[in-house]
Amino acid sequence: MTISTLEGTTPSGAGTSVLARRLALDATVPAVLFASAAIVIGLHWDIAWHRAIGRDTFWSPPHVLEQVAAAVAGLFCGWRVIYTSFFAPPADRDQAVRWWGVFFGPLGGWVCIWGTIAMITSAPFDDWWHNAYGLDVEILTPPHVFLLLGMVTVQLGAMLMMLASQNRQATQGHSLVFSASMGLIVLMIATMVYAETGVANLQHRPAFYQIAGALFPIFLVAVARAGRSRWPATTAALVYSAIMVVMNWVLALVPATPMLAPIYNPVTNLVPPGFPILVVVPAVAVDWLVRRFVGQSDWLLAPAIGVAFVGLLAAVQWPFASFLLSLEQPNYLFGQGYWDYTARLGEWTKTFFDVPGYTWVPGKGWTGSLDVGALAVGLAIAAGFAAVASRLGLAWGTWMTRVRR
Repeated sequence: MTISTLEGTTPSGAGTSVLARRLALDATVPAVLFASAAIVIGLHWDIAWHRAIGRDTFWSPPHVLEQVAAAVAGLFCGWRVIYTSFFAPPADRDQAVRWWGVFFGPLGGWVCIWGTIAMITSAPFDDWWHNAYGLDVEILTPPHVFLLLGMVTVQLGAMLMMLASQNRQATQGHSLVFSASMGLIVLMIATMVYAETGVANLQHRPAFYQIAGALFPIFLVAVARAGRSRWPATTAALVYSAIMVVMNWVLALVPATPMLAPIYNPVTNLVPPGFPILVVVPAVAVDWLVRRFVGQSDWLLAPAIGVAFVGLLAAVQWPFASFLLSLEQPNYLFGQGYWDYTARLGEWTKTFFDVPGYTWVPGKGWTGSLDVGALAVGLAIAAGFAAVASRLGLAWGTWMTRVRR
């Protein structure tokens, strides 16, 4: 008995053909979703490894996880392209993007393949760089930048595959998976700017809100516009927050010993990333505004979202950052007060940095009082950045509603 959905299927090859089709079509989506999650989890694991141990070998467990994730995305998407191009019925090729006139595959699959190539290519380049110039000379070295671009590309490809599945099938499950895949990208964006936003000590300065306003609305507004579920931006923010919290709890329990000098803070466990930024609160407002004013001018909606995003983020993050610094350090529940093995601990670990109106005095710390006017100007600039980011997110989200392949 032949399988009618496959061209050229014979009785003896029916089992093989069904397996090939399932690997190409059914298995690709969970594979790339795993790769997207494993990449950003591996990146956080790698950062915690460097902060507690230092760079000991290229083949450290987090590096291996990142490269395995890249290989999984590339292999599954590569097989989907091969299957769709040479073995699938015309109906499958009609739902694919053609390249070079011969090869057919989903848009997200092509993006994942290019991301995989970038990630795997960066590995020997990074190892050579360290052997030639030393260990961790800089964070943004050429191989690190190439690796990071590859990671983001794989995640974007995974998100596009979830998006196409949602737009074709329009079920609640597909919509939730699409929102979750965008949440993994939000987590990656937060990781990329961690040095300027990640620790509570930085969260009373205007630059924190300006960076957050310039980046997060792009992705949260886009998923709010393109998502078919009721609260897509909130779902994405919750996925980001949940993974951050779990990583805090897990990484803080993993034993670690510094291996590179100088060692000023003899840590005994991996250094967790800290509590997530409370973007889930403005994400609720993003969902409500995008749904409430559907059909209205995006040029009017974007400033409203920008003001709401920054205003709500400041309203919740400012007091929460104060709460975090009031805790005993380290605090396992909130992931607060964990510092690198190279840090010289002191009173500075429980103070805010670069707050308007305060001046650093050697031997006395930060002195002065809050300059409310300067803070207001900084938050107004942040709202402007968020308005521009929201307009970009609305345009991107509108484009995403048309993705089917």
